[in-house]
Amino acid sequence: MNTTIRSLLAGGAAAAILLTSSAAAEAAAPRYRAPKIFGTSFQADPKHDFTRSPRPRHNGILRGWITHVSGGVAEYEPIRWKKGKVTEGRFVGPPEGDVRVYASPISRKVVFLSALGCGQKMTGLTVDRRTGLGSKRCSRADLIKRAQRGERPALITVHKGQIVKVQEIFTP
Repeated sequence: MNTTIRSLLAGGAAAAILLTSSAAAEAAAPRYRAPKIFGTSFQADPKHDFTRSPRPRHNGILRGWITHVSGGVAEYEPIRWKKGKVTEGRFVGPPEGDVRVYASPISRKVVFLSALGCGQKMTGLTVDRRTGLGSKRCSRADLIKRAQRGERPALITVHKGQIVKVQEIFTP
């Protein structure tokens, strides 16, 4: 066999191994049932004890937003869609004084799917037009910076006490 064919075969094998390892990493967290994106009630977590300091939510997907990040730990709360009289509506969190808040470390391998592109500008629209959810994969650092700038509605996936996926919900 000549060297060109050998190098092509070696490159193909390396690509197959790379694809297999990335698929295995995404398959590590099971698929949870997603809530309605524009649900009009807060998601319940009956097993969670809100009388104690903020703790991770149980495994699953929460429609919510991150309210604070410190030392790689994010505090987040559930949100719901509130229909408007003049506009279509907006997302709202629990009322003032409500104790529905969770805190989880952000995984080093978190999958952040942005609806507004990566980086600080947030000018590029990167949305799946069928679902209204972010489709552009961005870094963990982008997620933390975005969370520190303000509350963005998202589907937050928690697995084994860590945030493993954040998928932004596009709102105009």
